Amino acid sequence: MGAVAASARIHPLSLVEDGAVIGENVVIGPFCHIGAKVVLGDGCELLSHVVVTGKTVIGKNCRMFPNAVIGGEPQSIHHNGEETTLTIGDGCTMREGVTINCGTVEGGGHTVVGNRNLFLANSHVAHDCQLGDNIILSNNVMLAGHVKIADRAILGGGAAVHQFTRIGRQAFIGGLSACSYDVIPYGMLNGNPGLLGGLNVVGMTRAGIERATIHRVRKAFKAIFEEEGAIRERAASLRDEFSDCQEALEIFDFIAAEGDRALSSPFRGKA
Repeated sequence: MGAVAASARIHPLSLVEDGAVIGENVVIGPFCHIGAKVVLGDGCELLSHVVVTGKTVIGKNCRMFPNAVIGGEPQSIHHNGEETTLTIGDGCTMREGVTINCGTVEGGGHTVVGNRNLFLANSHVAHDCQLGDNIILSNNVMLAGHVKIADRAILGGGAAVHQFTRIGRQAFIGGLSACSYDVIPYGMLNGNPGLLGGLNVVGMTRAGIERATIHRVRKAFKAIFEEEGAIRERAASLRDEFSDCQEALEIFDFIAAEGDRALSSPFRGKA
């Protein structure tokens, strides 16, 4: 059974299907459609013409702007109508025309979005994506299925991310870039094909990382990507030298982890 909190304000020109759960102080503007299996957390606001459908759970204090479609069926030829889910955390903003799809059975059945993420106009999060916290997708960013993005990553306008790609914490993907391979934490990728141009020094500085630490990470980056030999072997051999630098260790761990895609590099696009 659904429940609509007494403090919720729902415009008479919107439709909330029986079974939906609407939290305290939710505001639903005109011409919205809320499906029967949707849960809207306390303090959410839907401005107008928003569709929230599927088995979708949205956390507290999220804002959804006109023509956003949240929880739609996955855009996959393998999807046969099975019930899958979308979970979105607290404090997220979905601007005009944003689409976020539920998962697929083949991909585990769950699309998961963390907290305090900002999705600008017409950005798209496909089925089975796994997103952390404090991520920004600029206008028209396109995430294919099964993409994983760690905390505080920023993707510039019109960037496209290939399916199964991993993007590390606080990485920066430039506008109109084609991100076809994994991007290390703190990495900065630009172009089509996307090339790893160095570190997101601006983002690291804004996050409060000390200059001395940034220099250490830059030294590790050069040792990984600019010296001879296999990248994974070089990264593994550098752990002891940089054992005092958590940010460098994070990069080494990312490189060592198994992924479906190759690694982006500064020279030929992948490694």
